[in-house]
Amino acid sequence: MEPMSLDPAIASRLKRNDAGLVPAVVQERSTGAVLMMAWMDDEALARTLATRRATYWSRSRRQYWVKGETSGHTQHVRQVRLDCDGDTILLVVDQTGGACHTGDHTCFDADLLLPDDTEETR
Repeated sequence: MEPMSLDPAIASRLKRNDAGLVPAVVQERSTGAVLMMAWMDDEALARTLATRRATYWSRSRRQYWVKGETSGHTQHVRQVRLDCDGDTILLVVDQTGGACHTGDHTCFDADLLLPDDTEETR
């Protein structure tokens, strides 16, 4: 894929880490559930904005990956938001299949560290 450039007005608002990355939190549109967190650089964000296909930077593979390209567990991006500090991106998506690399629907269902204090304890 040809390199894509991020709109300079958006790029100027991003606060990147030392590796040039910004965390991206992914939320499911239909349920409001937080599905996963990944990393984006300017090009990953530009690709996502242009295609509505969630595109991330894989730190371990050191390459771009489009969510679901090999697994079929796709994310159709409905909204992209930047937080007030410019240091976190929120993607609101329609998720098909599991969002987690384990195949689970969300990456945040494995370890409950602090239960809701309104729930009964057993």
